Amino acid sequence: MSNLHIFWLSILQGITEFLPVSSSGHLILFSKFTTFPDQGLALDVAVHVGSILAVMIYFSQDLWKILKGLLKTYFIPSFSNQGAKLFWLIVIGTIPIVFVGLFLKETGMEWLRSSKIIGWTILGYGILLFIADKFSMTIRKIEHLGVWDAFLIGCAQCLALIPGTSRSGITVTMARFLSMERREAAKFSMLLSIPAIIAAAVLVAFEMYQENNLKELIYAIDGITYSFAASIIAIYVVMWWLKKSTFLPFVIYRVILGSLLLLDSYGYLNKFLD
Repeated sequence: MSNLHIFWLSILQGITEFLPVSSSGHLILFSKFTTFPDQGLALDVAVHVGSILAVMIYFSQDLWKILKGLLKTYFIPSFSNQGAKLFWLIVIGTIPIVFVGLFLKETGMEWLRSSKIIGWTILGYGILLFIADKFSMTIRKIEHLGVWDAFLIGCAQCLALIPGTSRSGITVTMARFLSMERREAAKFSMLLSIPAIIAAAVLVAFEMYQENNLKELIYAIDGITYSFAASIIAIYVVMWWLKKSTFLPFVIYRVILGSLLLLDSYGYLNKFLD
């Protein structure tokens, strides 16, 4: 794998991770529609780690608030302290994807990496995001979330294991159905991504170590560096955008991209171009 390949994959990941357009779907499509080979799941996870580091820096004050809350409550589950409450909401929201992720790991996930599946998920969940954003109220903040809310958003996150769904997109969609404000929905989505992606990265890194695949590990480190730089910029942009705007531009992009992918996968695009 060339450094140029890793660079472009990492930049693509950083840009798309926090936009509701599916970073994993774009990573898979990158290899399908370029001369570069499929990078595989290991590098996919690695470049996601760079994005998580960017989240942790951007929301460092919130993470510090969580730590102080946990210390004050002695790490005992409590919703009386806002910092501790946010931590336990994230834990509750992470539980579903742990079980579903382990199940898919045992049964195999490679069959999900097809342009046809990605086309349908990009299109379908893009339309669902439009419905949630257009017709849901905008009245709740993270502090208003309860156990059931966090669990529902966590269940929605499981759908992101299917490429093209978009982890940020589907969790924001569920949050909007629960009447969360757009920036608050995006913020909780980003915070919820931290444990899920770290767990996946640790698992993949351990497997690479067992296989003595140090070359892939070096590639992964390069990918983390590049994706971190792109991700930190993307976070600032999306949070700035949501101060005054809706998710409509991302919905339009998903509908166009999903439609083109489906036309291509069913063989209609070439006929149309011919």
